[in-house]
Order: sequence, then C-alpha cells, then structure tokens
Amino acid sequence: MDKSSHHFSELFAQLGLPADAPGIAKFLIEHAPLAGNIKLPDAKFWSPAQAAFLREALLEDSDWAELVDQLSEALRDPERH
Repeated sequence: MDKSSHHFSELFAQLGLPADAPGIAKFLIEHAPLAGNIKLPDAKFWSPAQAAFLREALLEDSDWAELVDQLSEALRDPERH
C-alpha cells in the first residue's frame, strides 16, 4: 500500500496547533508525560475534533497513523525526543 508521507510538523498543523519547532516542543513539554493507560485520542487536552481526527487516523490506518503513533510515543517518553 502506497501511503503519502507527512512530516511531524504537518500533523501539528492538521490538528490546528503551532507547527514550528518551538511550538511542538512547548506542546510536548506542557502535555507530557501521558500515562500509558490512556489512548492518545482519549487524552483530555484534545478538542472533540482533534480527538476524532486522531481516532480516525488510527482506526483507518491512514497516512497519518505513523505520525500519530510518533506523537503518542513523544508524549509518553519525552526524554527520547
């Protein structure tokens, strides 16, 4: 399956968040660490539209799914990123 390639910053833009490096870093600092028992789309800091986008990306294994997984990892283990 050929999937489009997106950049991490594009995911942030898609979510309506600041997509520059300082904005991404600030978001990760403010929201990490995310507990391992919370699914990324269920985190309380998302708007309903953002949560729906994340949930749909994962359920449909869309071209955004890999970046959504990377965001989840970054929020759970911020020291690695």
